[in-house]
Amino acid sequence: MFQFEFMRYAFLASTFIAITCGVVGVYVVARKFSFLAHTLSEIGFSGAAFAVFLGIAPLWGMLLFTLLGSISVGELSMRSDQKESAISAISALFIGLGVLFLAISGSNSRYATNILFGSIIGVDRQGVIQLVILSIVVLLLIILVQKQLNFDSFDHIGALSHGIKTGLIGVIFLVALAMSVSIGSQIVGSLLVFILLTLPSSTARYLGRTIPAMIVWSVLIALLGVWAGLYLGFITNCPVTFFISLIEVAIYLVAYFVHVIRHKL
Repeated sequence: MFQFEFMRYAFLASTFIAITCGVVGVYVVARKFSFLAHTLSEIGFSGAAFAVFLGIAPLWGMLLFTLLGSISVGELSMRSDQKESAISAISALFIGLGVLFLAISGSNSRYATNILFGSIIGVDRQGVIQLVILSIVVLLLIILVQKQLNFDSFDHIGALSHGIKTGLIGVIFLVALAMSVSIGSQIVGSLLVFILLTLPSSTARYLGRTIPAMIVWSVLIALLGVWAGLYLGFITNCPVTFFISLIEVAIYLVAYFVHVIRHKL
């Protein structure tokens, strides 16, 4: 399998994607941003389609749209009394824009499928380098504000009472989330990137008692999903995203039912 260059690139890229999404995902779940992550994935699709229309790499369009979208949608979700309805409206708008950009760019349905569901053969050497650099930037952002982010994510009232600039921390995290959505989309696609941002971290909450433990479990589960998904996709020629989704859901369900059974005993 590793004799093929595209598989080596795919495994390297997916490793950094899994680590990044695993770390960021812990805070996505803690801050109850799962719906926002899903919305950003749809905004990312629109950004990728816009990039195709301009004739540039989809990654840069995703970054542009998700960065702008994360700040605006994040602010809206904190200020609006009907944030779910407002975010749903924005999501619908961006999906429509994505379809429009693909239509006027003349791209075929296969290209649209690659954007939505990812493609392991679409990751080349330059793409891997870009993903690794972006992943490192995201992880550095999290490390720089981790103490304040931990406090704000798991005890927001306490963070406010201790004078932590929760607004600034929130913006920094939204930037990190937007970048995570963009890089994660390269493997699982813009439509399902929220899987890596929510399921491993949701499972980790049943397995880890501390924040560092949850982060470690989240990263390990994300790595298991993408590595096994890539392997199964290679030997069966079935979509990698299907296997990643199946594996992550299966692990979550096992952890959930074990947790329920333990608490009933």
